[in-house]
Amino acid sequence: MFRSRLLGLTKTFARSMATETKAPNLKTFKIYRWSPDTPDEQPKMVEYKVDLDNCGPMVLDAILKIKNEQDSSLTFRRSCREGICGSCAMNIGGKNTLACLCKIDKDTSSETKIYPLPHMYVVRDLVPDLTHFYKQYKSIQPYLQRDTVPEDGKENLQSIEDRKKLDGLYECILCACCSTSCPSYWWNQQEYLGPAVLMQAYRWLIDSRDQASSTRKEMLENSMSLYRCHTIMNCSNTCPKGLNPGRAIAEIKKSMSFA
Repeated sequence: MFRSRLLGLTKTFARSMATETKAPNLKTFKIYRWSPDTPDEQPKMVEYKVDLDNCGPMVLDAILKIKNEQDSSLTFRRSCREGICGSCAMNIGGKNTLACLCKIDKDTSSETKIYPLPHMYVVRDLVPDLTHFYKQYKSIQPYLQRDTVPEDGKENLQSIEDRKKLDGLYECILCACCSTSCPSYWWNQQEYLGPAVLMQAYRWLIDSRDQASSTRKEMLENSMSLYRCHTIMNCSNTCPKGLNPGRAIAEIKKSMSFA
């Protein structure tokens, strides 16, 4: 018994020594840095190395590890870590996506570059200023509007068929990945509403319970709010939720044409 126990301890010690001597599996991340505290300093890319053997599988895991262990000043938004809140939207490897849903490229010979969402004012590091984006969302009045109420004073009922029309629209989490990937939005964002907001406008236009369709269409009847879309489809290609804002915009145009 003593001999078998000694053999077990020897194997355990050998495994621990092998673990200690194993070379770290380092991945290079280059992250955009800028601080309003030092406005005279130009934005820069700062390099960090993360051991993938001691890190979670997602890019957000790596960013959290960098902040916790290497640079506590690194600033970014995050919340749910489940692709629900949209807080951790950023540009990773050249594509707008959610850091919590983006898997780390295991190829350690290549580096991963991380930027804030493009063509937005930057608050600090990876945090874009979404004030204008949310102001545009508010402008479409994204809530149910009715002139009448149900006779029984309860729910505004909807058929199963009408409810299905909202699939692929209500799931939008307003992460702004699609709008900030759209060239039309880059150049005209002061007036063009952009893919995310227009998809939500369509969501209310086709809701059978809403009675403000004519008013909603009048709000879009100008040369900029809707018609700056040129069907480039970057929005649908980059959506981390797999939605199709381009199709929603096309449907709005169709409904406006035959109104």
